[in-house]
Amino acid sequence: MKVPFLDLKAQYISIKDEMDNAINKIIENTAFIGGKSLTDFNDNFAKFIGIKHAIGVGNGTDALIISLKALGLKSGDEVLVPANSFIATSEAVTNAGGKVVFVDCHPDLYTVDVDKIEEKITDKTKVIIPVHLYGQAADMDPIMEIAERHDLKILEDCAQAHGAKYKNQNVGTFGDLATFSFYPGKNLGAYGDGGAIVTNDESLFRLCKMFANHGRIEKYNHEFEGVNSRLDGLQAAVLNVKLKYISDWNRNRRRIAELYNKYLADVEGIILPKMYKDAIPVYHLFVIRTDKRDELKEYLKENNISAGIHYPIGLPFLKAYDYLESKPQDFPVTYEYQNKLLSLPIYPEMTEDMVKYVSEIIRDFFS
Repeated sequence: MKVPFLDLKAQYISIKDEMDNAINKIIENTAFIGGKSLTDFNDNFAKFIGIKHAIGVGNGTDALIISLKALGLKSGDEVLVPANSFIATSEAVTNAGGKVVFVDCHPDLYTVDVDKIEEKITDKTKVIIPVHLYGQAADMDPIMEIAERHDLKILEDCAQAHGAKYKNQNVGTFGDLATFSFYPGKNLGAYGDGGAIVTNDESLFRLCKMFANHGRIEKYNHEFEGVNSRLDGLQAAVLNVKLKYISDWNRNRRRIAELYNKYLADVEGIILPKMYKDAIPVYHLFVIRTDKRDELKEYLKENNISAGIHYPIGLPFLKAYDYLESKPQDFPVTYEYQNKLLSLPIYPEMTEDMVKYVSEIIRDFFS
C-alpha cells in the first residue's frame, strides 16, 4: 500500500464539478481582482470564524506583517514568538520593523509555554503572537491574562488551525487581530497562495484593509504608503467552495487522529500528541515524538509511507537568527524536540486501512 502525506487530488475529485464551475465562472466574468467572489468569501469566512471582519490578502505571511503594522509596531519594539513554529511567524516581526524574542515550547503540547512568557517581557515588549500549532489551540486564557496585566497586544497566528476551538470558542477570536494562511496544504487551502486577517476591531479592520491595498480605501486616494497584498478572485472562488466542507473535513481529521491513537496506543518508543482537555483540535498535523525519528521516517519511506518533519531546526537555531546568539540551554525543549518530532500522514480522505497500515509499519519498526 502507498500512503502519501497529503492527497490534494483526492480532495479535488470529491468536489470537482462544483470547483470547476466556480473557477470557470471567474474566468468567464474576468473577475480576477476583487469582485463578488472576494466579498462573499470575506463575509463567509468571518461568519465561519465567528468574528465581524475578514480581509483576504496575498498570503499568511503578509497577513502577519500587515497586522503588526496596524498594531503600530515600531523599530525596536519587541514581539514574543514561540520558538517552535514556521519562520513566517518570526520573519513577519522583523519585516514589520520589530525585534523577535523567542519563547520555548510546552514539553507536552508543543505550543508556546505560557509559564515562560512573563520572564521574556520587557518595557519594549508590544505584542505576543501565540501560534495555534499543528491545529492545536494555544493556551489562550493565561496568555490573555498576561497581555492584560502588561498592556500588550495579541496577534493570533492561526495558519494551521482553521476551525480549531479553545473552550468552545474559535481560535482567531481572542486577540486584537488574527491571521490565517490558505497555502494549498492547509485544512482550508487555496490553489495557490492566500491568507486572511480577522478582527472585531473596526479601526484595525480599516487600517489592515487599507494597508493591504496601497494605503487606500478608494482608488487613488492614498492616506499612507501600504503594500499590494490581495486575495485574488480565483482563490476566493476556490475557498468559497471549500469553506462549505471544512467542518466535515476537520471532523474526518479528528476521526483519523482517533484511529492513530487507537492503533498506536501501546507502542513503546513513541509519544502520541496530547491535547488540552477543553480544546477541539483540527489536526493539521498528527505529530508523534520519538528518539528514533530519522530512522523511523526512512523505514516508513521504504514501505511507501510519506512522513514529514515540522520543523527540523528550531527557530532560534536557524542561521537567520545567528545574531541572537541563542544557546541550547536558552530553549531546551525546542532544541531537544527538533530531532524528535515526526508528522504522520493525515488528510480528510485518508481511509482506516491506510491508518492501520501506517500503524502496523510503525509497530514493525519498534518491534
